[in-house]
Amino acid sequence: MYNNGPKRLVNTQYVVKLLYKRYRSPTLKAGLRKPIQVKGSAMSDAQPPRQAIRTLQARKRIALIAHDGKKVEMLEWATRWQSVLSQHELIGTGTTAGRLKTTLGLDVEGLMSGPLGGDQQIGARIAEQRLDVLIFFWDPFSPQPHDPDVKALLRLAALWNVPVACNAATADFLLSSPYLGESYDMSIPDANAWAQARTV
Repeated sequence: MYNNGPKRLVNTQYVVKLLYKRYRSPTLKAGLRKPIQVKGSAMSDAQPPRQAIRTLQARKRIALIAHDGKKVEMLEWATRWQSVLSQHELIGTGTTAGRLKTTLGLDVEGLMSGPLGGDQQIGARIAEQRLDVLIFFWDPFSPQPHDPDVKALLRLAALWNVPVACNAATADFLLSSPYLGESYDMSIPDANAWAQARTV
C-alpha cells in the first residue's frame, strides 16, 4: 500500500541519532558532531573578474526583438523614436525586423526568427562584443517554445553588461540617455583571465 497522505520534512540529525542508537556506529556518532558541508562547483567558485574595459562607440549597435504579442507595441515605440533609431546600426529578429523596415523604412539587419535561432544569433553577437544595446519586448503572458533561448540571451546580456530594456518605459530611458549618442566606457568580464584561471 502506498501512503498518499501529506509529506513530512525529514530531520536529518534526528534520523542519524536513531540509527546510532540502534547500531552504535562510530561513523554515525562522528557524523553527529560534524555539520554537513556542500562544496560548490568549480563554475560557481571562480567567477570571471570584471576588470576589462570595453568602449562603445557613439553610433550604437542596437538589437530590436519583440514577441508576437508585443510586436504592435514595438512598432508604436519605434515610431516615437524613429529619428533617433535611424542614427544607429539596427539588428532585428524575423518578423520584427521586417515590420520595422516596411512600416517605418528603417534600415534593419534581419536575422532568423526567434524560435528558429534568432535569439541565439543575438546572443552570439553579445558574446563577441558586436552588440551594444538590447531592446527586447518579451511577452509575460504567453509561453514561448524557445524559452531556454530567451533565458540564455538575457543571461549573456547580464554577464557582458549590455544595457537591456524589456518594456517601452525602460526603452524610453535608454534612448533618452546622453550616453546613447556618445562613446562610453564600461567594465566587462576579462575572458582571458577567466580562461587562464580555469586551466591552472
